[in-house]
Amino acid sequence: MESLKVKGRIFDIQRYSVHDGPGIRTVVFLKGCFLRCKWCCNPESQNFNSEVMKVAGKDKVIGRDVTVEEVLEAVLRDRSYYFKSGGGVTLSGGEVLFQPDFTVALLKTFKENGLHTAIESSSFAKFETIERLLPYLDLYLMDIKHMDSAKHKAYTSQPNERILENAKHIAASGTSLIIRVPVIPGFNDTEEEIKAIASFTESLGTVEEIHLLPYHRLGQDKYEGLGRGYDLMGIEPLKEEDMEKLKQVVVRNTRLKCQIGG
Repeated sequence: MESLKVKGRIFDIQRYSVHDGPGIRTVVFLKGCFLRCKWCCNPESQNFNSEVMKVAGKDKVIGRDVTVEEVLEAVLRDRSYYFKSGGGVTLSGGEVLFQPDFTVALLKTFKENGLHTAIESSSFAKFETIERLLPYLDLYLMDIKHMDSAKHKAYTSQPNERILENAKHIAASGTSLIIRVPVIPGFNDTEEEIKAIASFTESLGTVEEIHLLPYHRLGQDKYEGLGRGYDLMGIEPLKEEDMEKLKQVVVRNTRLKCQIGG
């Protein structure tokens, strides 16, 4: 089939994930992103071009070109785990919408092989691009980072109007949609900011879940490995009790099911 020969660029395939959708999953990380979030834990994903990053003191080339067929072969190794756990495959990044032809071909092929499909996406793209994916998608995990466009742009390099408009279209399409909020100290960690995102999420009408994702510094060393500075150096992750307070803001003010973590 033609879709098996479509090529794209990835930087990792992670097996046995339990944080990127239901059940046990394989996560395929695509190269390239429209945003430059200051807290990004995968900075090696942002540039579409392959690049060299120091890992454990050694140079490692990040980014390789593969066909859909090659990815499918890797994903199907764990088919039995998906079926037993209700899992499947998740496309992440970077931003999967940066490589729309590859993403569509992957999702279509996964569905043809009976797999549950999910994507992690900021939805910063034309809705016509997103619309191409929806027939082959079981779950859309969408980041909404802030309701204030100017603050969103200051921390991610892009405004948020297109993202919020796309959330409305995706919700109206009937696709299963979960909103995820990376909670970043100094950016969106106040009760007012989380309440605003939760209220918008509830207004979408068809969305039942929102996930608050705690900030962490696990990707900080990657910036050094890429020869880049880390803008949030010195920022401390929120305490568990502070995350719980933000969760309770959502629970008290909306009908949404809220959880901490993905």
